Amino acid sequence: MLYYALVFLVVAIIAGVLGFGGIAGASASIAQVLFFVFLVLFVVSLLMRVMRRV
Repeated sequence: MLYYALVFLVVAIIAGVLGFGGIAGASASIAQVLFFVFLVLFVVSLLMRVMRRV
């Protein structure tokens, strides 16, 4: 999932440099959502690992 967030970020940067504002904005917001979903899943995974040790 982090891979896809980085791909959308790169697409947003390239689209922004080339002047495609709408595509850049959409790609950046998709990348942001995917990154936050990744963070939530990562924290849940860490908490589950800590709970399993106890």
